[in-house]
Amino acid sequence: MFTAVDYKEVWQNCLKIIKDNVTPVSFKTWFEPIIPVKLEKNVLTIQVPSPFFYEYLEEQYIDILRKTLRKELGNDAKLEYSVVMEHNGFSSSKPYTVKFPTQNKTDLKNKPVTVQPTQESQIKNPFVIPGIKKLHVDPQLNPEYTFANFIEGECNRLARSAGLAVAQSPGKTAFNPLFIYGNSGLGKTHLAQAIGIEAKQRFPEKTVLYVNAVKFQTQFVDALIKNNNINDFLHFYQMIDVLILDDVHEFAGKEKTQDAFFHIFNHLHQSGKQLILTSDQPPAELQGLEQRLLSRFKWGLSADLQSPDFETRISILKRKIYNDGIVVPNNVIEYIASNITQNIRELEGALISMLAQSTLNHREITVDLASEMIDKLVKNTRKDITIDYIQKIVCEYFGLPTDVLQTKTRKREIVQARQIAMYFSKGLTKSSLSTIGSIIGSKDHATVLHACKTVNNLIDTDKRFKSQIDDIEKRLKYNN
Repeated sequence: MFTAVDYKEVWQNCLKIIKDNVTPVSFKTWFEPIIPVKLEKNVLTIQVPSPFFYEYLEEQYIDILRKTLRKELGNDAKLEYSVVMEHNGFSSSKPYTVKFPTQNKTDLKNKPVTVQPTQESQIKNPFVIPGIKKLHVDPQLNPEYTFANFIEGECNRLARSAGLAVAQSPGKTAFNPLFIYGNSGLGKTHLAQAIGIEAKQRFPEKTVLYVNAVKFQTQFVDALIKNNNINDFLHFYQMIDVLILDDVHEFAGKEKTQDAFFHIFNHLHQSGKQLILTSDQPPAELQGLEQRLLSRFKWGLSADLQSPDFETRISILKRKIYNDGIVVPNNVIEYIASNITQNIRELEGALISMLAQSTLNHREITVDLASEMIDKLVKNTRKDITIDYIQKIVCEYFGLPTDVLQTKTRKREIVQARQIAMYFSKGLTKSSLSTIGSIIGSKDHATVLHACKTVNNLIDTDKRFKSQIDDIEKRLKYNN
């Protein structure tokens, strides 16, 4: 039987064997940071930097850990992990220790909701109160998207502060709706879900729901066409206490969906329920949405997320590294932050790619490795081409002001520029014909279809026109 002072010796003996059976890079990355804590009844407790670290050890190195420990302590040997955690990101709370394996996770589930069914299709249960049933609503929240994991900086301070205020008093602040906007990859979804998670933790009795606008649209179509239960659809969303709708700009051109959401919005707002909306543009610049919806989007607070400055990018990388329990040299962190400046998703993606290369190919984490990853990332991730970007490039090519495509003039050169913009929007974006038409000149889908046929016919019959189309396509694809 080992005494309490022997645990360090036991772990050192294990490390000697492990070091001979793994690569130097793997040993430095995954075993040197481990700290032995105690030994009780053949159970060795080791402290690891993060839950991710524990999961990786269990997945990649559990066999060698088990064998070395049994060699030192016998067949009854067991291993327990200890992780020192931050307490929800609140500075006033002390760190606490979590032991693994464990299943104690924050409960983000909504309690069953009492609803009135719109129709009776089954034999009534005599043991249930007539006309009442319980409905379980999955909040659709990612537990990683917390305020603690959302780095604050000048680029997002207003939006984050407003979001926290909403989470602390949902439906009771002047920020209803809270409209969060900004370019892709800046953290709109993270912040919106952080509000939902914080609200759920503070008010467990409230029903919180996150839904993407595309999914909302699909559900609406199913309810309208396939199931013929549009009233059930409306009633479901009208009973939510905190509704988070992501990418509301996707409603452009979808008139019936907008009408359904208008009624849901009105009911929730009048009932003192909280709405959080996200978009890639502020309400004033959204196109293809009804004016009555846009005016309501302006009722609360519109807060933007901008590209992070250098200090914020450094903080984001350091938090990600800390959470994963990995050691990365400061010069490598600064190199990544200096070379990826506009997109947080790409920033974290470069870090993850570098760590994967280091671990899988047993390479040391250096600036050279980071440079390789960033070069590949830039080559493989071109920005999404948007309808607005297409209009801008087409108008620049023909020397026209961008807003001329929105006018009702029938001048030949403007009509043709509008048709070309529609043609490229259909080919280079995932937008529907209705969305394209609503954004380019407030036209319907039939006009867009006609424009595409006209451009295709001219490409086949007019060499000069075909050359112009080729030039514009190059500008769209390679200047983006």
